[in-house]
Amino acid sequence: MIEIHGLTKSVPTSEGVLTILNSVDLSIAEAETVAIVGASGSGKSTLLGLMAGLDAATSGDVLLGGHSLAAMDEEQRAVLRGQIVGFVFQSFQLLPSLTALENVMLPIELKGDAQARAKATALLERVGLAERITHYPNQLSGGEQQRVAIARAFATEAKILFADEPTGNLDTATGAKIVELIFDLNKEFSTTLVLVTHDERLAQRCGRIVRLIAGEIESDSGSPQGAASNNANASESTESASA
Repeated sequence: MIEIHGLTKSVPTSEGVLTILNSVDLSIAEAETVAIVGASGSGKSTLLGLMAGLDAATSGDVLLGGHSLAAMDEEQRAVLRGQIVGFVFQSFQLLPSLTALENVMLPIELKGDAQARAKATALLERVGLAERITHYPNQLSGGEQQRVAIARAFATEAKILFADEPTGNLDTATGAKIVELIFDLNKEFSTTLVLVTHDERLAQRCGRIVRLIAGEIESDSGSPQGAASNNANASESTESASA
């Protein structure tokens, strides 16, 4: 689903060129759950942004669903994101002038789907906000805003979900509920999940952990095939515990 080849990102500074990512290679399979971890400044958010086509690499390429981002301009990348990508950000990124319902409807409408209202309403009900759909972001708590953002991320049935520190602005209890919601919906929609986090417990929920140091991959918990096996084992363990 995601292939990264020789991905490098450098920026000019007053002291010379700063290399944020250095020739990163990575392959992520369909429906895999991958956590990208590392210290502040390790390049993990930059890597996520390049994978999602939000920024352009200095060199190298990212293929999303077989589509080369290096061969696209910004407008083409935006179209591709609208077709196959969903986002959950630490800062929620909701449009303040739109209600919860309208925020979730927007990406569905942009795809020309006449069922936008019905689908958005169903998703907001699914994330526990049936009574809050007419509220604006400033009328919602942080946890509620993130639930709206999650509903919006899954609204277009995206094939890939990118999440950047999705619990970073939430208290521990609320963050735990948001994590459960992300993984429940991810399993329900069979989405490929790429998660940037500094929370090791959250990272352990993923089938695979990629650790960055100084813009390079220090370790990778396993191949896509191995990660798929880990996911299956984790699901079995969860079901057994629930039983």
